[in-house]
Amino acid sequence: MNGQAKSSVVVTGASTGIGWAVAQVLTQRGFHVFGSVRKAADAERLKAAFGEAVTPLVFDVTDEAAVRGAAKTVEAALAGRPLAGLVNNAGIAVAGPLLHLPVDEWRKQLEVNLTGVVIATQAFAPLVGARKPAGGQTKTERPGRIVNIGSVGGRNANPFMAPYCATKFGLEGLSESLRRELLPFGVDVIVVAPGAVATPIWDKADETDTSAYANTVYAPALDRLRAYMLSIGKSGLPPERIGEAVHTALTTPKPKVRYTITPQPMQMLMADVLPKRTLDRIVGKRLGLLPEG
Repeated sequence: MNGQAKSSVVVTGASTGIGWAVAQVLTQRGFHVFGSVRKAADAERLKAAFGEAVTPLVFDVTDEAAVRGAAKTVEAALAGRPLAGLVNNAGIAVAGPLLHLPVDEWRKQLEVNLTGVVIATQAFAPLVGARKPAGGQTKTERPGRIVNIGSVGGRNANPFMAPYCATKFGLEGLSESLRRELLPFGVDVIVVAPGAVATPIWDKADETDTSAYANTVYAPALDRLRAYMLSIGKSGLPPERIGEAVHTALTTPKPKVRYTITPQPMQMLMADVLPKRTLDRIVGKRLGLLPEG
């Protein structure tokens, strides 16, 4: 690793989108990034783009043995220095009406977005500082922080996004419990919750096969939702904005417990203050889900 005095951060899911942007912003600010990817080709892309500022780690967050092996690799590279942060970013988005969704797809969503966070946190938290109580740490062992990438969908759930939103709602609770459990070590846990971000994930909305639901009552609404997702994806925030928020969460002296980063702050405010029944009617009317008559 180049630059032995650099602070280091592990970022999961660094091959594209938000994870790539987080790596970009952090390396520009002087951090060394250990970025996880699932494919060797993506590891090569990281090396080509960032050089020695990024060390790729090849693993799937659901593979406990592989993640723990990567943690040992990071520990060896740190040579006794603490890890400044863990950014749990890796995730997928499964969509579909819950009444018809294959249960295996539901399980896959939970496994990646929630169990994967637990696996990565258990493996890397000791390197962040969850080893010795805060009073017993030396200055060189000052604890780092854990940043979990949530979503505005962790507070307000859209129809047909139940699997994804369930994991992001769950991540809020996981983060709050973990933050309190890590109080003895002085390791903070912060959620960064993006709204629409201009990343390749939105392109997948146009590729999603909804033919399995063509004969259900939801078919017209799914088409409307797909068009809506494509439109907000094009007008989404640049992913570097999320990278900046992660940098703030990792470095500011007194971080918030949650940062919401969205291109539509007024819409989020409405979602927070309007009664849920009112929101049900607004969303139902937009997607054509309200019963006629």
